[in-house]
Amino acid sequence: MSVEQRPRTADPALRASDRDRDETLVLLHTAYAEGRLTEAELDERIDLVLASRTHQELSRVSADLPPAGPAAEAPAGARPGTTAGRYQIAYKSGVRRSGRWRLPERFWSLIYKGHSLLDLRAAELEGPVTHLRVLAYKSTVEIIVPPGVRVETDGAGLSTEVHGAPAAGAPVVHIRGYAYKGEIEVKDRLRRA
Repeated sequence: MSVEQRPRTADPALRASDRDRDETLVLLHTAYAEGRLTEAELDERIDLVLASRTHQELSRVSADLPPAGPAAEAPAGARPGTTAGRYQIAYKSGVRRSGRWRLPERFWSLIYKGHSLLDLRAAELEGPVTHLRVLAYKSTVEIIVPPGVRVETDGAGLSTEVHGAPAAGAPVVHIRGYAYKGEIEVKDRLRRA
């Protein structure tokens, strides 16, 4: 049961569980990835969440943020009814996307204490410019880009190792990533074990 789905209790002093704190942390990291919180605000709120003992204390930390999940606002440019396939989320686990699949013009990858492989080599790009937004909290995210695309990156905790020059008129993959105690690797080949 997610934070926004949890029934509101008449007793705000009800003790919060570790799961309740974890769900609030995911909500905060999502808000950070969307640009609703600065890094300093995120750090401050993380400390408050970890110190919270009741549902009321948790609610105060996220009271000014929209709920996560289906009721949340879709990313800019999303068309109604097409949100499936626009997100990759791992919560204390791993997630992998590879093979032939359609990559929308805007795609979000939110990884919390996990691992992600996003292999774009066989992906069908929906447009000439694809925007990837990646948040890796204590996580590793590997993004494998196809040869010949132009890769543009910005953010923090992001490294790029792409060989070869893009072809004239090549599609652009713009990656904005933020890694907190983790890493985001953009490359054009899989790491050999």
